[in-house]
Amino acid sequence: MTGWLAAAPALPLHSAGKYVAGAYIVFVAVVLIYVSIMARRLSATQRELARLQREIEARHSERDEQPEIETAA
Repeated sequence: MTGWLAAAPALPLHSAGKYVAGAYIVFVAVVLIYVSIMARRLSATQRELARLQREIEARHSERDEQPEIETAA
């Protein structure tokens, strides 16, 4: 495998070097933006999940505190 890579000719990047560097910079910027958006969405989802868990626990505690009504039969 390394022999094949060593035999591959190098690409001439005389005037294209700045474009290649620019493309890498744009790619890294897009990846960072994507990761930051996903992190924000994850934290919002975790907050919502925690709120829903608190709401469910509150409903369960309310139901447990209510006295049961006995019916006379």
